[in-house]
Amino acid sequence: MALVHPVRGQAVVLDIEGEQVLMRQEELDRLLGLRIASLTMEWWLTADTNVIDEYAYQPFGCEIQTLWLDGLHTDEARRVESAVIAATTQLPIPTHAVVIDRRGTSDPDDWDSLMLYDGAKVPRFPDVVIAQEPIVEKIMRATPGLAQESVGDYLTRLAPARQA
Repeated sequence: MALVHPVRGQAVVLDIEGEQVLMRQEELDRLLGLRIASLTMEWWLTADTNVIDEYAYQPFGCEIQTLWLDGLHTDEARRVESAVIAATTQLPIPTHAVVIDRRGTSDPDDWDSLMLYDGAKVPRFPDVVIAQEPIVEKIMRATPGLAQESVGDYLTRLAPARQA
């Protein structure tokens, strides 16, 4: 997966109307580093296969990224999921959570209260959630029958027992 388009040689962001705008990767890196605005960009598996990434910086010091994998084949989606999970376990700043929802069980915004604001309401459980404590404890209380697996130093993978 690459941020720079394999043929065009530049990063691609989407404007408000969903149109592609080419941008040097250095400029995109600078905009992301400013942490002042939400950006929607495309990641590339091939010149014709992209993943939409909606990035938003939260003023209290974290970011939310929503990756839309609905246009991918199953094996492509699993490659992206594996890359995201590998990256989250190796980041110097701890990741709060990763929600993998292949079937559209919940809306991404449904998770904000629980993940960002210490809320108690747990949305309908998707395919997989990887999270830190105490988020894991809240999900386990609200959703019985989940299997747990340690992922990295501080994250736990939760999935229905039949999927684990």
